[in-house]
Amino acid sequence: MAGETGNCRAGIDLKVSSYHQHFGEEPPLVGKKGSGTIFFAHCNLHCVYCQNWEISQLGMGKKTTLDELASMMLRLQELGCHNVNFVTPTPWVPQIIKALSIAQYDGLKVPVVYNCGGYESIEVLKLLEGIVDIYMPDIKYSNDAYAERYSSAPGYWRVATAALVEMFRQVGDLKLENGIAQKGLLIRHLVLPGDLAGSKKCFEFIRQNLSEETVVNVMAQYYPIYKASQYPDIARRITMKEYRKALTELEKNGLDKGFRQTIDTIFRAAVPEWTDDLSPK
Repeated sequence: MAGETGNCRAGIDLKVSSYHQHFGEEPPLVGKKGSGTIFFAHCNLHCVYCQNWEISQLGMGKKTTLDELASMMLRLQELGCHNVNFVTPTPWVPQIIKALSIAQYDGLKVPVVYNCGGYESIEVLKLLEGIVDIYMPDIKYSNDAYAERYSSAPGYWRVATAALVEMFRQVGDLKLENGIAQKGLLIRHLVLPGDLAGSKKCFEFIRQNLSEETVVNVMAQYYPIYKASQYPDIARRITMKEYRKALTELEKNGLDKGFRQTIDTIFRAAVPEWTDDLSPK
């Protein structure tokens, strides 16, 4: 309010990078008419391999009024999108909630998706109870040293796991109607080279503290972009063997229900040139 900016570099004036029907999200969000994604500038994480670094780190976007943001939501609903999907909403929660109230007053009815990096404030999450329908957080690391090194996120494991528990308390397991997500928790986990994400520990936590029915999307699209070349451990793509290992851990924890085949199909389509060796492609 006084013009200062914090670690996320976001100020009081909302900045939106883009909004559109998105067909690259998880199938329960996309359906036939897409997920109504709104990409916000800035981020409370600083991942050195961020694929959207121009938006998250450089803050590329357009100053947007709350009325304009509300109009974006309504336009996405008008296009037939199955939800409004707020991408990197963490720095902008107060502005989003105000705009959301405007949009809902004017007829917005589709589910609200909170698409975040998992490094969330419990205090804020509790304020979001009853507002967010679908939480879609990442669980990026099980090792705090890696979280701080690659994402400038000290204490990530404690913060992220507490956030997951709170999100699950609010919305529970993912609930579908005619194949489309209406409410619940959907977790993303990006496999990193050399298992730096600590997949096994992440999946064990989910099984033991949330539910065996928790939907987890194990993602294979890691690409050494932005500053990743400066870090030898992550300066390559993952191998199929590394990805398969993560899927095996997912299966061992009983978390692969319904998504393993879909994920595997997406992986083969996206990265058919990858092999089991460690050579970057």
